[in-house]
Amino acid sequence: MPDPNMITSGLSKRVTVEGHELSIEIYKLESDLTWLLEVVDEDGTSTVWDELFTSDQAAMNEVLNTIKEEGLSAFRDNANIVPFPQK
Repeated sequence: MPDPNMITSGLSKRVTVEGHELSIEIYKLESDLTWLLEVVDEDGTSTVWDELFTSDQAAMNEVLNTIKEEGLSAFRDNANIVPFPQK
């Protein structure tokens, strides 16, 4: 059985928040009914919502509300970052 295709929402985009660029990525597998939401900052740090969304617009609304309420700090909380082991 072939791997399912990944569908990226047309709502996915780059935004600038407090002078920093964020990439809002909304996607799903073609066989899924729910959408995933991920924000990647300019350092490559990824924030992924645990919640799944019934539509890509619902995911976009969530991230825009988060940005409005919390600003850049929503994506720069170092307490949530798990560092990879150094060799």
